[in-house]
Amino acid sequence: MTDKLRWGILSTAGINGGLMGPMRVAPRSELAAVASRTTEKAEAYAAEHDIPKAYGSYDALLADPDIDAVYVSLPNWMHSEWSVKAADAGKHVLCEKAMVLTLAELDAIEAAASRNNVTIFEAYAYLHHPQWHRIMAMIEAGELGKLRSLDGACCFYMSEEHDNVRLHTGGGGGAMWDVGVYPMTQAIVVNGGPPVEVWAHQVKGKRGVDVSFSGQMLFDNDVVAHITAGLQSPSRQSLLVVGVDGTIESDTSARFTTPLTLTERVFTPPETGVESVTVPGPDVFQCEVEAMEACVFDGADPVVSMALSRSFVKTILALYESAETGKIVKL
Repeated sequence: MTDKLRWGILSTAGINGGLMGPMRVAPRSELAAVASRTTEKAEAYAAEHDIPKAYGSYDALLADPDIDAVYVSLPNWMHSEWSVKAADAGKHVLCEKAMVLTLAELDAIEAAASRNNVTIFEAYAYLHHPQWHRIMAMIEAGELGKLRSLDGACCFYMSEEHDNVRLHTGGGGGAMWDVGVYPMTQAIVVNGGPPVEVWAHQVKGKRGVDVSFSGQMLFDNDVVAHITAGLQSPSRQSLLVVGVDGTIESDTSARFTTPLTLTERVFTPPETGVESVTVPGPDVFQCEVEAMEACVFDGADPVVSMALSRSFVKTILALYESAETGKIVKL
């Protein structure tokens, strides 16, 4: 390996736009190649985005010995298959969320990472960002006192007339898989592990996937998290963490903007007040790229560990089970 992490991208998906710039400017990375299902599409995409190499199949990119790491931005149902194939080709893998749709898929990815001695982690970029680090530092320092509840939402509007992978049934489509994972994962990280039980309700659209999803998660510390996801709602991101001594609020909690003001409302008698905390806002995706650099070059452990991804998929599967049955599901 050179002193640069040479990246290849599997797919020409729109979400690549967030990562291509950071791959070019991160200190120990370079964007080297892209692959699509046809040579023509790959070459056109490479020319448009100034990518040196273009491959007409994903296997061809994985066979390139001059590629060190890949970003898997394929549809959700293809993430596990190509993460394993990339690992078996000796590549490090940044896999777009949701990395897996089942626990068996996670087992396969974890085994592939181990037998090939490569790093694989799920692309929850916000977990690498200093603004999230600040939120966690405030909580862990006890600034909120004992936690009581968490409310999180991530919603936007999408027409069901679009032929979009988010609206495909059976392959990780729907509001919860797409954006509900943000408040869900935040609740899990804040509380240090998965919930002990969940309850959920969903509204399915005419394409058969959930376009609205609401869930409640009870943790073993008696914290209750309420999460909301929507594909047919006005755009919003929000996070409210409530403790006995104060709260933290953020309105850009999934993809942080620059800068972000965190508001801590202190309401413990006899004093009340509001403190606005402005945290530097570097590019959230560059933070993620640099996290992979640290794993590969410095031996750092992934922030999004396999154990953390396991808690994520166990929880979302339980939430969907509850939404389908109308019953509380224990984990």
